[in-house]
Amino acid sequence: MGYSVKRRWKHDRSLPMDPRHRAPFDYEAYVPDEIATLDPPLPSSTARVLQEADEAVRALNHELPGIAALDALARQLLRQESVASSRIEGLVLSHRRLARAAVADADQHRDTTAESVLGNIAAMEQAIAVTSEAPAIRTGDIVDIHRTLLRETRDARIAGVVRERQNWIGGSNYSPWGAAFVPPPADEVPRLMDDLAAFMTRTDLPPTLQAAIAHAQFETIHPFADGNGRVGRCLIHVVYRRAGLAPRYVPPVSLTLATRSDAYVDGLTAYGDGRAEDWYLDFALTVVESGRAARELAREIDALEERWIEQAGRPRRGSAARRLIQMLPAQPVLRIGHAIELTGASSSAAHAAVNELTRAGVLRQISVGRRNRAWEATGLLKLLDGFERRLALPLPDDTRPVRHAPFVN
Repeated sequence: MGYSVKRRWKHDRSLPMDPRHRAPFDYEAYVPDEIATLDPPLPSSTARVLQEADEAVRALNHELPGIAALDALARQLLRQESVASSRIEGLVLSHRRLARAAVADADQHRDTTAESVLGNIAAMEQAIAVTSEAPAIRTGDIVDIHRTLLRETRDARIAGVVRERQNWIGGSNYSPWGAAFVPPPADEVPRLMDDLAAFMTRTDLPPTLQAAIAHAQFETIHPFADGNGRVGRCLIHVVYRRAGLAPRYVPPVSLTLATRSDAYVDGLTAYGDGRAEDWYLDFALTVVESGRAARELAREIDALEERWIEQAGRPRRGSAARRLIQMLPAQPVLRIGHAIELTGASSSAAHAAVNELTRAGVLRQISVGRRNRAWEATGLLKLLDGFERRLALPLPDDTRPVRHAPFVN
């Protein structure tokens, strides 16, 4: 569990606020117990679900036919983790908008929001990879994840900066008065972060249990001014990769958690209220559900590729057209240069393959700029958006603001 500490709040009188609210007051901040040596007792029913979740992640990476397609899509499915600043937090971008931004002409009107998300996806991948390969996790590794995620954003000034002031969730913008949750005081954060890093270095825990605890503990500490939710979800990926269960692909568990905000907050609240088993079970069930959804996505991609092959008149194996079909999940919007790179074919062969698939309706020519033509894989982007809708994410054709839980910034 943890304990509460009473602190005195004194307002910064330079801030604009109603004078009635400037009086100092006492508040309570929550300090979680250390977890470096935690060995939680588990009911057999919870242990079984945790094991099922571990197997779901392992199967997705090692046993599932069509995993190459999922591997190619993993980068795109990370995109909701990577909204780059609080100014665009809660803005949901369609796969089409992101894919077109990735191949847009430099001279066309820039989609700065999409570009920011695309750049942050790459940063997130890098941060996860570096931390996953470290012999032991240190607080500095977690801080580096935060720095990598925010350094190219409008919040670069706080990238990698551990808070030195009290923060809070909900309530007023000026004080913790009426806050829904007050994390540990700033002077407790270094100790708790070192403890969390030691916990994440352990190799004697079921990975799903370790991921659930690490994520909840990090969100409880809330060590940064912003970006805690994104870093906390990175830690889920780090745990699974370090355990060897997910060298390529983690089920979209964090996407599911972040978009079912009420259940997510209830689970994190249970963790802090001494009902940690409720959180472990909820997290494990979410992993199992996300793994099941990812397996269904793999089957849908396989079926779509088979339809493309039929539409194209079943091009021979090894042909540029056949290789291009197989690579479209990794590059749903492409130009000729991409086709050459993906197929390894000559320029003329790649042109011929693109023309062949366009005539067959597998590709559709679109306009993403004035100078070069681009093509879109028909059906794939709609399939991806449908996948996210099934994970309870309200995703329209373009964008729409979504209400997030207070823990998911």
